[in-house]
Amino acid sequence: MIALLRGVLLEKHPNQAIVEAGGVGYDVTIPVSTFTKLPEAGTEVRLRIHTHVREDALALYGFLTQDEKALFEKLISVSGIGPTLAVKILSGLAAPDLILSIRRGEVEKLVKVPGVGKKTAERMVLELRDKLPAPGGDEPGTPQAETLSPVDQDVLSALLNLGCARAHAEAAVRKAKTGGAVLEFEPLFRRALELVR
Repeated sequence: MIALLRGVLLEKHPNQAIVEAGGVGYDVTIPVSTFTKLPEAGTEVRLRIHTHVREDALALYGFLTQDEKALFEKLISVSGIGPTLAVKILSGLAAPDLILSIRRGEVEKLVKVPGVGKKTAERMVLELRDKLPAPGGDEPGTPQAETLSPVDQDVLSALLNLGCARAHAEAAVRKAKTGGAVLEFEPLFRRALELVR
């Protein structure tokens, strides 16, 4: 599985980048948000890759940030949304707006993206509402004062991968840290896991 691609950017188009790495040119499908932040052709670039394998094709989907890749992977976990539609969704709405729309259940905003019908938008809200992070304090009532350390974020990510709802996982990580002691990943994870059950 290809997870990261680093090489020279040969070409870039709104939904495509061709990256040469080790003498091979990789055709990578990208959302518009990644395209707008790519450097000029001929420059070294590093893309986070989601490798999508079907019986008749192997496709690479690239993103500049891990957050955007994670959002893409959450979108394709929704029934009825494939990688092509997920790229359209990420191209149609900026990631923070998309997250906010899903968390607030704004179906009418989601259906404005080409290819997203009312049922698909409703499924996105139903299946992803509790799995998405609050974008940078835009949502009222979200405590942003206490930022998570890299170890805390790793623990949070592990809990989310196990299927915990984000709100419960964040609360468990904060409770597990009480006492102010800086814990390594494993003890903090085990303590948080007990609290989240």
